[in-house]
Amino acid sequence: MINDRLSLFQIGLLVAYAGGMAGGQLLFKAAALRGIGDGPFAERAVAMLGNGFFVAAVLLYAALTVLWVWILSFTPLSRAYVFVALAFAVAPLLGAFVFSEPVSARLAIGIALICGGLLFVAT
Repeated sequence: MINDRLSLFQIGLLVAYAGGMAGGQLLFKAAALRGIGDGPFAERAVAMLGNGFFVAAVLLYAALTVLWVWILSFTPLSRAYVFVALAFAVAPLLGAFVFSEPVSARLAIGIALICGGLLFVAT
């Protein structure tokens, strides 16, 4: 049997990537809360470009794209992409902590299932 386990280094990078993705979502939410206006699309687009949270989120995602390509240079996509799901677990928890958004029992169970699946894949 081939050892297809991820190294701790790979897991660490993938967890950091997922954390960055969740952080970007927090920045996008903060940008939305700051307001993007009610005018025509072009007017709202220009307003977003002046929104520091939006610009920070876009820059973070650009950096994460470079990180992702580097990770994929030495990690199989089939193993790495599963870790993107970690962002689906972390972002709602951060939303609850930072923005006081509700966490239902169904969401908590879903997050637990995501984490359990990641443990299964990573080990």
